Amino acid sequence: MAVQQNKKSPSKRGMHRSHKALKKLSVAIEPTTGEVHLRHHISPSGFYKGGQVVEKKVRDKQEEVEET
Repeated sequence: MAVQQNKKSPSKRGMHRSHKALKKLSVAIEPTTGEVHLRHHISPSGFYKGGQVVEKKVRDKQEEVEET
């Protein structure tokens, strides 16, 4: 097992942990719908860079009643 030879000072310890802070998420606003979503991800309605990439599945209330 590795054992350190000298004690790490509080300053060096702080420098070592400096990259562990949480960063703010980078978000984008979809130009067509105005929805906020993570960058490089599709919006909840299925748009990406102004175009619809995924058709959102629409469920009817009648289908929900039949399933239960």
